[in-house]
Amino acid sequence: MSFIRAATLARSAARLYSTDAPAAKKSAGSRLLLPVGGALGAYLFYEYYFKGEAAQVKPNKVLTSPLDPKNFVDIKLKRVEPYNHNTSKFVFDLGDGKASLLPITSCVYLKAEDFKDANGNPMYRPYTPISPSNLEGELTFIIKKYETGNVSKYIHSLKPGDKLAVKGPLPKWPWKMNELDEVGLIGGGSGIAPLYQVLQHALADEANKTKFKLIFANVTEADILLREEFDAMKKKYPSNFDVVYVLDKPPANWKGPSGYVNGDLIKQHFAPPSLGEKVKVFVCGPPPQVLSLAGKKDGFKQGELAGVLKDLGYTTDQVYKF
Repeated sequence: MSFIRAATLARSAARLYSTDAPAAKKSAGSRLLLPVGGALGAYLFYEYYFKGEAAQVKPNKVLTSPLDPKNFVDIKLKRVEPYNHNTSKFVFDLGDGKASLLPITSCVYLKAEDFKDANGNPMYRPYTPISPSNLEGELTFIIKKYETGNVSKYIHSLKPGDKLAVKGPLPKWPWKMNELDEVGLIGGGSGIAPLYQVLQHALADEANKTKFKLIFANVTEADILLREEFDAMKKKYPSNFDVVYVLDKPPANWKGPSGYVNGDLIKQHFAPPSLGEKVKVFVCGPPPQVLSLAGKKDGFKQGELAGVLKDLGYTTDQVYKF
């Protein structure tokens, strides 16, 4: 604020107080301003009302990430939150002033020290956190326990205070806000985490204009992960997000679709491939599901596009397999 502007405000304040009834009790601010005038009054007004208020505004805290994309670092398990019969949330402590700061559509490696591969090295697998990238102090994963999955079994054996080795970030598809008009997401089981990461970030951005449609397939209703979060998103962002739950073994009162995700369901809910570069379909789920919908991945490479999405006319550039 300029000094001249401050002086004008000070004179206005003095005139305002001068219209009060003589018997009215003056505030501390009026006692300060009324006895003085001119430059001194402007200076005091500026110091008291503007610099004083500004001093109360705390600057944004600068966060740093403890993660390393080249090396494993240990993080301590803070708590375990059981989610359903075979899945839990694992919340790790990153410390004060720390956040994962992971780019959107990126994941990390989690290492199981007690399980070795064929070469005698500790096993590790990629996992996507569900906590916001800028959340201070915590990093959260939602992990399903597979009896044939050594890394998931190892993580489920951890107790608060135990440490887990993590390495990352591992970037995936380069997300850019509002680059796409329509996004279709097909998730299966615990493969929902990368899709949730995208939705959590994009929908919370006030500048977002992209419309998202999620088809989430599970075996039973009890297997649906993050359902409350998705339903809350649908309620909060009705113009930009919708979700369809698909069950392989639905209960008798189930009103949604059942069976496998097929071409008719995708055509009903997703934008057509004719939108060109303005539409994208993301797929993440068990390998048999990904194979059926989009073709087999080639290790860390996308592999050839095949399956239902290719039959519907989507191109390689319009489909991404996590």
